[in-house]
Amino acid sequence: MTATGGPKSKAMQVADELRDDIKRMKPGEKLPSQRELIDRFGYASQTIQNGLAALRAEGLIVSAGNLGNFVGDGSAPSGDVRDDIKEIRSQLLALTERLEALESRSVPGGA
Repeated sequence: MTATGGPKSKAMQVADELRDDIKRMKPGEKLPSQRELIDRFGYASQTIQNGLAALRAEGLIVSAGNLGNFVGDGSAPSGDVRDDIKEIRSQLLALTERLEALESRSVPGGA
């Protein structure tokens, strides 16, 4: 349940389950890839990204761009602008891939 009494969002469900996994991991250990998380949870890429973003904001994980996400040392996120830019680029790439996939499914000459 959320603070408003409703059910948790899918992204928060992902974050909660990964939080449990992280408790059993050591700092620096690699989390499963985004594709593996999509397969595990059955949620859209953006939902997985939102769950990971919540964990990054808490300092539980750190992103290494295309290398993946790793268990953090529990310190507060750095707030480095370069990290923010990398994250934005990563999300833009994911959205571009989703758009291309959707466009490839559209019917040529359709309404």
